[in-house]
Amino acid sequence: MKWARIIEKTFKALLPSPFTIAIALTIVTFALAFFLTPARNGYANHFFDIADYWQRGLWTDGLLVFAFQMMLMLVLGHALALTKMVDRVIVSATQFCNSTANAALIVTLLTVLVSLFNWGLGLIFGAILVRKVGENARKNRIQLNYPLIGAAGYSGLMVWHGGISGSAPIKAADEGHIHALMSGVVPEEQLSRFPESVSYAETIFGGMNLTAMTLVIVVLPLFMYLIGRRTQKSSMLPERSEARVSEGKATGAERLDASNILAVIIGGLMLSYAIMLAVKGYKSSGWSFINPNFINLTLLGMGLTFHGSVRSFLRGVNEAITGSAGILIQFPLYFGIMGIMNGSGLVQIFSTFLADVSSETTFPLYTFLSAGVVNVFVPSGGGQWVAQGPIILKAASDIGVSFPKAIMALSYGDQLTNMLQPFWALPLLGITGLKAREILPYSVALMGVGIVLFVLVLLIF
Repeated sequence: MKWARIIEKTFKALLPSPFTIAIALTIVTFALAFFLTPARNGYANHFFDIADYWQRGLWTDGLLVFAFQMMLMLVLGHALALTKMVDRVIVSATQFCNSTANAALIVTLLTVLVSLFNWGLGLIFGAILVRKVGENARKNRIQLNYPLIGAAGYSGLMVWHGGISGSAPIKAADEGHIHALMSGVVPEEQLSRFPESVSYAETIFGGMNLTAMTLVIVVLPLFMYLIGRRTQKSSMLPERSEARVSEGKATGAERLDASNILAVIIGGLMLSYAIMLAVKGYKSSGWSFINPNFINLTLLGMGLTFHGSVRSFLRGVNEAITGSAGILIQFPLYFGIMGIMNGSGLVQIFSTFLADVSSETTFPLYTFLSAGVVNVFVPSGGGQWVAQGPIILKAASDIGVSFPKAIMALSYGDQLTNMLQPFWALPLLGITGLKAREILPYSVALMGVGIVLFVLVLLIF
């Protein structure tokens, strides 16, 4: 489709690598702070003050912990997707993908469900599922629209921020995180206007988000099924991938690495402890036990157990680790941007403007739309929360909009334009052999459906 090719060329022409974009945003933020905020001791000192805000923001201890948590979440989720158990689920699902419509429905449904558990797992699970569906179709001479199935396997990135690994809700649920985020944004005496945290019961498991996620689970697979019934077939299907090469028999101390018993026992103990924490935590304070550490403990236990050996688990981690490079190198730059905005007072300027032009009804919609635009340039939910979260929370406080609704409006906008932003599609494209322009027409169509669903939910609740 010509318009898909135009969109792809526009992205390539206007958008460099995400790291370069982060550098450009740093420069723009620095310039805005320099010209829009008062220079109390002359412009030379003002320049060095802003530079100091940036430098201190880069190395904020709590935010560096957050970056490492997000890296682990992606790596462990990816490694889990490479286990034999997940592979068996995928192979079983491909048996029912005997037409484009059926395949589009099944791939979308499974990818969305898995992504609501963990976005890294959902991203790789969807990619591998698409590849297996294509290989099965080639083997059995089934004609499929392979690019449509590829878009179905990417659909999880449009719902992940409403799931339990969503960056904004998961950090907002951390005790003391909201106060830490707003410290320096508002005077100390005004921090009492903000809760120390916003629980999962109010965001992920709140009525609005449960309605939104139910809608996407039902509507997105049906929408892809209908497209599959009307779309043209494609003869472009992948060749069967080669089996992994055996590492040979372990000897000496290597037997510990290859031991099925050791990995299953350790992984099982981790999962048992995670279950105990969940039961104890839910009884005492509801869903507040779900935080980045709990999710990573669960993923680590599942990874070791399902891989069946330390050697297999580490092989999966080695394969997954490159996907976390963007978080490692980009997040500190976004922390620096937040440092500039907080220290210089830019957050006050932006949040006041947002509060002035919004009402209680329109604020969630403005937040949703602005988050969608920001995500095109900041393709990281965690980075976006750090940069945009303080503005949204302060404006919500000024207007009187509930914090959970503001957080979820930002989350919906952030995840929506992943269907337009090809950054997170790179692993899927590499695994499936597809090109961005081939899946773009269908992913943009998914985005259109998402706009309708999320706006509807934000207006009703």
